[in-house]
Amino acid sequence: MILPVYLYGQPVLRQKAEEVPADYPNLKQLVADMFETMYRAEGVGLAAPQVGLSLRLLVIDADVVKDDFPECKGFKRTMVNPVFLERSPEEVSMEEGCLSLPGVHEKVARSTRIRVRYFDEEMKEHEEVIEGWAARVVQH
Repeated sequence: MILPVYLYGQPVLRQKAEEVPADYPNLKQLVADMFETMYRAEGVGLAAPQVGLSLRLLVIDADVVKDDFPECKGFKRTMVNPVFLERSPEEVSMEEGCLSLPGVHEKVARSTRIRVRYFDEEMKEHEEVIEGWAARVVQH
């Protein structure tokens, strides 16, 4: 199901997102709906607050940019309750867009390497180091 994408100015986009409990009802369906919404909007990442839910949940599929950013080949993730464990001090400034700010692109500085811990939609814990453009998407 395609969900509405909340635009800049909606209060949910400014709220501190809450942890997703392990027994969150219909989590897998929400994740599937978020991927479907993201694909329809031609995005590479979508966070739950962007669909009106103040939850620490995001979906990413950066494979579409693999020709320009090889580290994104097959980079598809569901991240529940992500926590940044490390961020490299080295940053790169690049132009970014956002589904909640359609038509707006601005340069944003982001760490080039991160280490993140998160759960997937099965609530299995993961920890990984992510670099380059894939790290930028996760930080967005």
